[in-house]
Amino acid sequence: MKLVTYRSGKNVGVGAIVGDCVLDLNAAFKAHLGGAFKGKKVEPLDMLGLLDLGSKGLAEVRKAVKASEGSKYLIPLKKVKLMAPIPHPRKNIVCLGLNYAEHVKEGSKPGQARDLPPVPIYFTKPWTTVTGPYDDIVYPRVTERLDYEAELAFVIGKKGKYIPEEEVYDHIAGFMCFDDVSARDLQRSHQQWYRGKSLDTFAPMGPYLVTMDEVGDPQDLDLWCKVNGVERQHTNTSDMIFDVKKIVSTLSAGITLEVGDIFATGTPSGVGAAHPLGLLKVGDVVEVGVEKIGSIKNRVVAEK
Repeated sequence: MKLVTYRSGKNVGVGAIVGDCVLDLNAAFKAHLGGAFKGKKVEPLDMLGLLDLGSKGLAEVRKAVKASEGSKYLIPLKKVKLMAPIPHPRKNIVCLGLNYAEHVKEGSKPGQARDLPPVPIYFTKPWTTVTGPYDDIVYPRVTERLDYEAELAFVIGKKGKYIPEEEVYDHIAGFMCFDDVSARDLQRSHQQWYRGKSLDTFAPMGPYLVTMDEVGDPQDLDLWCKVNGVERQHTNTSDMIFDVKKIVSTLSAGITLEVGDIFATGTPSGVGAAHPLGLLKVGDVVEVGVEKIGSIKNRVVAEK
């Protein structure tokens, strides 16, 4: 299933994509809950509230989608605005640095090849970086070196700690496209990644949260980025140094992962800092796509 958060007029809702429409899940659930949530207050739901319902909640979504033909709760996609699937995460976004070998290589100094990391390298971006799949990326006044990073992201759907690799997929609600927008000069001057990757609008994501059953093997997905229609990055997630299972099992060793936690899995080679066409400029349009998941498209605008 493709789950979405959308705006219709002044209202924000959670829905599921059905053809070229979005099914208003709150309306559908109100009309028929199937008895799954008896005694629980479940409305109105946002995406986090839906994920909190766990497998029962997703089972009800599947029922609603199956029964949606001709439903009065279907809204044409052209009449809504898709937002980030989780517009206000509860916690920072967990990101992976240096998770593709070719990206490690392109960041090395001439004649000084950087070793591949022996363990996953984690950093975070605050939730205030989140922006929608088609919203603007703001080029802030505090940087002169703005860059893109196409990534696969996923969302935790089941709380866990010390999660073994063979159980990781049971803890994932779904997958999204993600752009880890970065201010390269701030990264360098502060000698760490948090500030340079944490400015407002630096985490476009979406357009959908695509459930595991539709994605299949997350380690066999084509991933790409275009700037102004010209391809800059292209790889397959099989090229990750640390796969999704390793990312989750490693971080959950001693740290509780909770429903709604967002992970971004790292970017391949071809970032602007190393590309012949260079970094982003005001007016550029960045498109990030992942096979089976969709694509996001964001214009770079100057900060007012």
